[in-house]
Amino acid sequence: MLDLSALAIRTDLAREAHDLALKAREEGEIPGVRMEEYDEDGIKTSWIWVESEEGARELGKQQGTYLTLEVPGLRSKDSELQHRVAVHFSREFSRFLEEAGIAPDDKILVVGLGNWNVTADALGPFVVKHTLITRHLFQLMPEQVEEGYRSVSAISPGVMGTTGIETSEIVRGLVEKTKPDAVIAVDSLASRALTRVNTTIQVADNGINPGSGVGNKRKALNRDTLGVPVIAIGVPTVVDAATITYDTIELVMSHLQREMNQKKPANPLDPLNRPDLKELQNQKVDEAAKNKFLGLIGVLSDEEKRQLIHEVLSPLGQNLIVTPKEVDDFISDIGKLVADGINCALHESVTIDNVSAHTN
Repeated sequence: MLDLSALAIRTDLAREAHDLALKAREEGEIPGVRMEEYDEDGIKTSWIWVESEEGARELGKQQGTYLTLEVPGLRSKDSELQHRVAVHFSREFSRFLEEAGIAPDDKILVVGLGNWNVTADALGPFVVKHTLITRHLFQLMPEQVEEGYRSVSAISPGVMGTTGIETSEIVRGLVEKTKPDAVIAVDSLASRALTRVNTTIQVADNGINPGSGVGNKRKALNRDTLGVPVIAIGVPTVVDAATITYDTIELVMSHLQREMNQKKPANPLDPLNRPDLKELQNQKVDEAAKNKFLGLIGVLSDEEKRQLIHEVLSPLGQNLIVTPKEVDDFISDIGKLVADGINCALHESVTIDNVSAHTN
């Protein structure tokens, strides 16, 4: 039996952690975890509330509220869909801020985490570039600021490798000096499923650990370290090689099963031609096919297969972090979408229809 205890699943997404926990339990709901999910115009929206320590342990996530938007169609670069997602994200993020106790006139600091020199990690800096900044106006000419706007400041602090300073130290210094009521941190995430890369947006109210998804953990940005609420917004832009290898094996297995399920026409005189017995027989055939074509791999659970691939690739230095080749276009599109949603949620006078007139 494989020893799986030393190997951690590489995902930043609470939605994936919830699916994993449910699969591991194989019975009922997860204690202390509530979930609300619905589909609207090609956008799947999930709200997950982790309300107990037991639920947090089962999910491997901190207690708090998690909002996830899954939009597979974003890969198609459909401008109309992008517009609908921006409107939807703005509405859901406004609700999220209300649930987190962020008042309409609270001062906000937006932090764009990540390395602007690495495209897949540049989501945070890109969002900051398109964020409507108003703090200087409130300080220098408050009488000219109209109703419907709030004080918003922003920074892209870079990464420790280029500054030599922990991101948390930079942000903590800014919070102490500028005294915002809340921080919104935007970062690129890692996913354990190829289908969620470039198609998912996650929001959480319990802060963020920069770099945790790729095993490069830095000090956390949360209420404990900064003294104010920290809302984290992330988009998965990378997966590891083990995930890609696993998905490929699953596709091959599915193809083989489909090929072998094309059986000869049924004999009406065969006593096994009853529907209930046929279903049982097909299950046995599928299981036998797995064992015949894939040997030990065919009898391993999904998680054991993932961990076996991880064990094989890691010593060879081949468990790489991978991003799609279209990442340049994607970061531009999703970054603008997230920035527009943030601007509309933070400022009552800003809408999707006029947001472009307020920003770059």
